Amino acid sequence: MINRIIVKNIKKRLNKGKAIILLGARQTGKTTLLHHIFPRRKDVLWLNGDETDIQNIFKNASATRLKALIGNNKTIIIDEAQRIKNIGLRLKLITDEIKNIQLIATGSSAFELNNLVNEPLTGRKWEFSLFPISFQEMVDHHGILEEKRMLPHRLLYGYYPDVVINHGSEKDILKQLSDSYLYKDILQWERIQKPDSLLKLLQALAFQIGNQVSYNELSNICGLDPKTIEKYILLLEKTFIIFRLGSFRRNLRNELKQSKKIYFYDNGIRNALIANFNQIEMRNDKGALWENFIISERMKKLHYDELWVNSWFWRTKDQNEIDYIEETDGKITAYEIKWSPHAKVKINPSFKQAYHAEHLKVITPDNFEDFLL
Repeated sequence: MINRIIVKNIKKRLNKGKAIILLGARQTGKTTLLHHIFPRRKDVLWLNGDETDIQNIFKNASATRLKALIGNNKTIIIDEAQRIKNIGLRLKLITDEIKNIQLIATGSSAFELNNLVNEPLTGRKWEFSLFPISFQEMVDHHGILEEKRMLPHRLLYGYYPDVVINHGSEKDILKQLSDSYLYKDILQWERIQKPDSLLKLLQALAFQIGNQVSYNELSNICGLDPKTIEKYILLLEKTFIIFRLGSFRRNLRNELKQSKKIYFYDNGIRNALIANFNQIEMRNDKGALWENFIISERMKKLHYDELWVNSWFWRTKDQNEIDYIEETDGKITAYEIKWSPHAKVKINPSFKQAYHAEHLKVITPDNFEDFLL
């Protein structure tokens, strides 16, 4: 299944003199997407950064050697580019010294590619992120009615392509993905001596979706100091496994200033980490699963549609709370995310007065498609 939005956005930026960087978690279909854009093209050079000889070629490559490597090809695609040492400088060399070549690099994590994204390729690249399949993509594939019927299944098993395609094998696939495969880059690059501590952290985060997280509390659970916890969370975010949502704070003295929530990009990975695939009707965490699903799908939509939106949650010291807030062009919209379609929710008076927010939108299984399409 191909993400048509990303394909469209990449195609319109081809051959404009800039590199294209495609980032995303492992097994989200980055290579498949590029094969769709460049089917059986003889003028495309494909290189795999996981292969030792490719790593060695780029190790000390000069512009002359890179020109010889590229030859008459019009496009060079480097898969898993983060595996190549000092790849940022090499990509800058190709972009600056070899004209009329379209350079494309993919990576399963952002932190090793940060050197090329934020420094050597400043002003020389377009960057895209590919997430697990989105609700919007599945609706495009087989219609809104069928995908809404699949909602209980998606809340349990998520949207990784192999999971969606291989009915009946969801648990096995998710177990393989969650047993270090998705975060093996962290284990390799950071030389983590206690991988069990990383797994404990992931499990602790999985149990706390929808709640505020405390680095000190996580430190006690995992046996790691708070600074290491913060570092690991940053790395997990850059490998597209989790993402943080900060607290909205502007006018009220009792608003929480530094609070944060952490969500998973995929419900299936979250459930695999806690080894719980009980049906939704039997679960006491259905509200948390629903919140994680809605907010992660909203993040995908905002990214794919290239919408410039600030996102937060809101909470005060006396426990007044709003699940999710967006600000666009100075306009604030508040949302409550409820599993029950009959939930009665009113906007908090202090929030309404402070931020001139007249309405609180409630997202339930009865109306969520309007929020995600």
